[in-house]
Amino acid sequence: MSIENNETSHAYNVLEHIVKSVVEKPDEVEIQVENNEKETTLSVKVGDGDMGRVIGRRGRIANAIRTVTRAAAVRDGLTISVEFID
Repeated sequence: MSIENNETSHAYNVLEHIVKSVVEKPDEVEIQVENNEKETTLSVKVGDGDMGRVIGRRGRIANAIRTVTRAAAVRDGLTISVEFID
């Protein structure tokens, strides 16, 4: 199973909501979806200066975002990987 329609994917919606809530420039958040046989990768890009907010100290916020997104993906029966692209 893969993410075909981003609007219906719980993982995509949860990731988008969390990232837009953390950053100062929510309009500049972009999430690209890449599907392959084993898992779906969600690549997150944010505006200038916002990457530090998303990563957090020692990567704690990024890890929390990944955990919550994976939990939401279980509802859709997906295996999700989240990448933060600078």
